[in-house]
Amino acid sequence: MKVLVIGAGNMGLTYAEGMASSPLLSKHKLRIFDTDPKKIETLRQQPQFVVFDSLDDCLPKADIVFIAVKPFHSEDLFKTMKPMLNDEQIFVSLMAGVTIETIQQDLGRSKVVRTMPNLPAQVGKGVTSYTESKAVSKVELLMVRNLLDTTGTSIHVNTENFIDASTGISGSGPAYVFYFMQSMLEAALKMGFSDFDSKVLVSNTFEGAIELFNQNDISPKSWIEKVASKGGTTQAAIDSMDDNNVKQLIEDAAYAAFDRAVELGKK
Repeated sequence: MKVLVIGAGNMGLTYAEGMASSPLLSKHKLRIFDTDPKKIETLRQQPQFVVFDSLDDCLPKADIVFIAVKPFHSEDLFKTMKPMLNDEQIFVSLMAGVTIETIQQDLGRSKVVRTMPNLPAQVGKGVTSYTESKAVSKVELLMVRNLLDTTGTSIHVNTENFIDASTGISGSGPAYVFYFMQSMLEAALKMGFSDFDSKVLVSNTFEGAIELFNQNDISPKSWIEKVASKGGTTQAAIDSMDDNNVKQLIEDAAYAAFDRAVELGKK
């Protein structure tokens, strides 16, 4: 199987690095295309890749093509790609807000898988939601899933609406966590902790809480009740967040990302 990644930005390179070690690519190294000369030079120093600076040299022979460019670059890219394609190729989009129908129309091809990746894929902890057009067979979809799983785990969803919803939860979600972490770091610094101690306190607290959640069948609400004793310090913090409607604000933020993903898909 010949797999090509178009675009070596954060997401493209993350998925390329994960997929490069997949058993599915045992006979062929992963192919990667980019237009940035400096990036191409760096990529060519990595032995797991075959690097291209011309689509003519790599696109026509690819079996599965991962498209990992910024959405606003897609229209021009698709015009360039279209004359080089064949009907058997599968196109996997890592782009936010670009619908399957748009990709099919612009490429003139029917086999499209749309995904919503997220940043923790860089450390093998990603979660990728995906859905496919009717032309993609079960066997083809399984191959795509196996490739996606090299960066963490994947979740199959039935419609593109769930891809947009995933944008609001997992796609944009890491930024919400970092936002919360930054707030806690700043609070620790104001309390007098050093930069190093603040980072240790916050990062280990998040890591420990996630590990507790993953190792037990207990809801976050139940964990809060375990930690927050009546009249205690934790309850004071939870009361403050409730008084300031933080829970609703977080939900509103997730829906703002969801709504923006839907809006992008209509453009």
